[in-house]
Amino acid sequence: MARHLPTERGVALRARLSRARLYLCVDARERQGDLPDFLDAVLANGVDIVQLRQKGLEARQEIAYLEVFRAACERHGALLAVNDRADVAHAVRADVLHLGQDDLPVPAAREIVGGDTLIGRSTHSEEQASAAAGEPGVDYFCAGPVWPTPTKPGRPAPGPKLLEHVAARRVTRPWFAIGGIGLGNLADVQAAGATRVVVVRAITEADDPGAAAAAFARRLAADV
Repeated sequence: MARHLPTERGVALRARLSRARLYLCVDARERQGDLPDFLDAVLANGVDIVQLRQKGLEARQEIAYLEVFRAACERHGALLAVNDRADVAHAVRADVLHLGQDDLPVPAAREIVGGDTLIGRSTHSEEQASAAAGEPGVDYFCAGPVWPTPTKPGRPAPGPKLLEHVAARRVTRPWFAIGGIGLGNLADVQAAGATRVVVVRAITEADDPGAAAAAFARRLAADV
């Protein structure tokens, strides 16, 4: 419907998404106590999109953490993503809302966040990826987990063949490989046809997160 058409802001966000290559999911770094410094380090070194992903947070606490994320994203020109919660995404005026297969349906989420906010989809099979590639209201999707990962315990990992399937379809919508991706297997991801990746532990658990982000960014830029 017309009220959900993107404004100038939405057009600009979609242009930034088209250039994005490195997407980071991270918790609020409560254990390390270094959230602002961590965000500055990774966003200054090539992370294009950053998502707060920490299950079980109450909305008020999540919004408080997202204010820290928002400030860092504004300093570095990165996109801010919210996981699952359309209401929270609306409250913080997030750039991105990411939805899993069992989350709010895309049309309902779009009613809440409006036409500007980017909406992403998780997909875990060839069928889901094919559906997300043409699903109305979806701006990008993630395919995986490529390899087993503790962030998705028990979920089957289809391996690079899922990426090969998506790449072979010559999908015009931006898509990201996700799941167990590190610098050691990034070449396999790229060989399968993925040019964008979602990373978690390879950056969040690195001795030098900024350096790890920079290494990913360099190798992804070389693949463009």
